Parts: sequence; structure tokens; C-alpha cells
Amino acid sequence: MFCLYNRDNKPFCTFILVHKCQMVPTNPLKILCLFSKVWNIAAMYLSMAILGGFIFVYSVVCGKLERTPVNGALVFLLFGLLVGPVGLSVLTLEVNADALSLLAEMTLALLLFTDAANADLKVLGENYKIPQRLLLIGLPLTIVLGFAFGSLLFGALSLFEVAVLAIILAPTDAALGKPVVTNLAVPGKMREGLNVESGLNDGICVPLLFIALALDIGVEDDMSTPYMALKEVMSGIGIGMAVGLGLTFAAYWILKACVARGWVSEVWSQLPVVALALLCFSMAQLLGGSGFIACFCGGLLFDRIERRHKKPLLVAAEGMGDTLALITWVLFGALAVEQSLHAFTWQIIFYSVLSLTVIRMLPVFLCLSGLGLSAGQKLFMGWFGPRGLASVVFAVIVLDAKVEHGHTIALTALCTILLSILLHGLSANPVVRRLFG
Repeated sequence: MFCLYNRDNKPFCTFILVHKCQMVPTNPLKILCLFSKVWNIAAMYLSMAILGGFIFVYSVVCGKLERTPVNGALVFLLFGLLVGPVGLSVLTLEVNADALSLLAEMTLALLLFTDAANADLKVLGENYKIPQRLLLIGLPLTIVLGFAFGSLLFGALSLFEVAVLAIILAPTDAALGKPVVTNLAVPGKMREGLNVESGLNDGICVPLLFIALALDIGVEDDMSTPYMALKEVMSGIGIGMAVGLGLTFAAYWILKACVARGWVSEVWSQLPVVALALLCFSMAQLLGGSGFIACFCGGLLFDRIERRHKKPLLVAAEGMGDTLALITWVLFGALAVEQSLHAFTWQIIFYSVLSLTVIRMLPVFLCLSGLGLSAGQKLFMGWFGPRGLASVVFAVIVLDAKVEHGHTIALTALCTILLSILLHGLSANPVVRRLFG
């Protein structure tokens, strides 16, 4: 038992601390520890309340915000900066790099599956050459150009570290590109081309990243030969496709049989697609394939075989993906940005600007020649290649690999992502209105 006294030295509040029916010692240090734990719990609930309140407010005004230049990931990032250490310092959740990476992976898995399931396969089939060229010509050229500029700007990095940097920033982001690929004002062939590109390029880059990392840290094995490197890339893609298609096909028939027998309740019918997307991702990763490709291929097949009744099944998954994206970018703004802004050098900032412009736009412009697109349309597709969740995941992989200059690589990725969220977020709606009405 301990008391709190007022200025007249009279007790006004008495506490009895009991744990397992025993009196807790009233040592002042232990009392301070108790209050510290209570404070930490209160801070956790405050952070949860802030996130919950923000999700509610955004959910009821998002329709209005989506028609303005300030929307989506930019709003989430700015809110994270406001409530994080840079601003009011009221969001105090402790999230390490691995937890943020896992959250980003789960978010990207859901978004890739639902974006693919909402794709217009007819339009895609008629214009398949656009994503084909973006992936087979544009992506390699982007990596090569990123490597060339990186070699000039980052003299301290080894050649393999520069290759790692170029690969990390090559894939575009499905989540940040959503305002464009879902905007019906953009011609269908351009929307579907960008959607397929963002769905597959990160999966292609995963094995390339691991090959570059293995070569940089001096792993001596068969991966050092070009043949085995190509074999690893194709294996990752093949396993991802097989897992995504196989699991989706099996899940569809199981779901169809259970619905026919009346076994699926209305409430639980919202969860199969969420679970299926996470299952595709996790199993592909477990088997050595690309979880991102598994999710995208699974989503394409789901659209093909469940086209008539897919909308009610996809609504919950889309909402879950968007909510996870919101939380990811809020935490990113609150926790990652504050620790990194002071470390950005002119080389990092300059390379980030190049990555979003010349390194991306020139290869896209060149590879789309001869497909009937105007110069403005090709520049539009080159510009809207935002960097986001995939680059976050790749940067964490590099940090975990203990690469000598991994910190510089991660900072460059972070700077590029921040600029992408800002510039692509502000320009998406105005540019679409200007070009397509």
C-alpha cells in the first residue's frame, strides 16, 4: 500500500498493489517501473486510436480526395509525418524493419491479386505487346541505365552494389499506380499495360536481386555463371506462376462446391480471396518462387474463371489491401522518414530524380515505339512508373544481407520512394485530365 499526499501533508489517495494475492513491495523504483509500464500501454492505445481515427476519417472522405491532387499514399505519408517524431510525436508504435517489410509484402500481395482479378483480359489480349515490351525490353534497359548513372554518381559502391541499387528501383508499384490504372479516362490499353507491368516486374527482379547480392558478398557457387543465373530467374518465375495458378484453380472449385451446398455464410464469404492471396504469396515464397508473380497470376486466373460473381468476393480483399497500404505508408512516414532526411546527400537526391525521370522514361519511350502510341502517351506511361512497396521490401533485404554500402543503397531507395509518392501523387489527376479529359 502507498499513499499520495496533498500540500497539507494529508493523504488524498491510497493504492494497494496486489499480484497473485501478495502485497507488491512499495520500493520507489518498482513503483516507477509500474507507472512506466502503464504509460507504455497508454501510448500503445493512443497510437491505435490515432490509426483507427485516421482510417475512419479517410474512408468517409476518400471519394472526394481521389478527385484532387492530394490523395492516397501522399495523404498517408503526410499524416505519418504529422503524428510521428518529425511532427507532434504522438504515434509511438515500435516497428522494426522486418515488421515493416512483412507488412509491405502482405499489402502488395493483396493489391496484386485484386488488381489482376479486376483486369480487362479482352483489352489486354488485344494489346499484349505493350506489357510484353515493357517487361522484356523496358525493364532490362531501365536496370542498365540505372547501373550506368549509379556508377558515375556512387564511386564508393562496388559494381555489384550499383547493380543492386539499379534492380531495387527498377520495379514499379501497383499500389501507387492505382489512381492511374483504375482511372477510366486513361485508354484501356495503357491502363492494362501499366497494370501488368507493375504486377510482374517486381517478381522478375527478385531473383536478379539475390543474384547480384550473392555476387557482391562473394558467394562462390554455380550462381556465378550466366547460365545458372538465368536458370534461377526462370525458376522463380515458373514456380510463382505454377503456385498461383494451381492454388487459385483448386480454391475456385472448393469454393464453388461449398457455395453450392450452402456451407458458406454471408459473413465468411468475404474472406476466401484475402486468404487465397496470402496463401499464393506464402507458398510461392516457401517453394523458392516469386510470391508476387504467384499473386498476380492467381488474380488473372480468378478473373477468368469467376468473372460473373467475382465482385462481391473481391470487395473485402480490396478494402483490406487499401487499409494495409494506408497503415504501411503512415508508419513509413512516422518512423522511417525522420531517421533518414538528414542523411540524404546530393548524389542520393540527384540519382533519385534521375530514377524517376530519365532512367525510367527513356527506356519506356524507346521500347513502345511502333505500337501506335503518341509521343505524349509514351511519355505518360514512362512517367507513371512509381516506386513503392516492392522497393521497400528489397531495401530491407539489402540491409539484412549486410552489404558494405547497404545503408547508402537503402537511403537512395527511401529518397526515391518519397519523391515518387510526392510527385506521382500530385501529378496523377492533373496530368490525366490534361491528356485525356
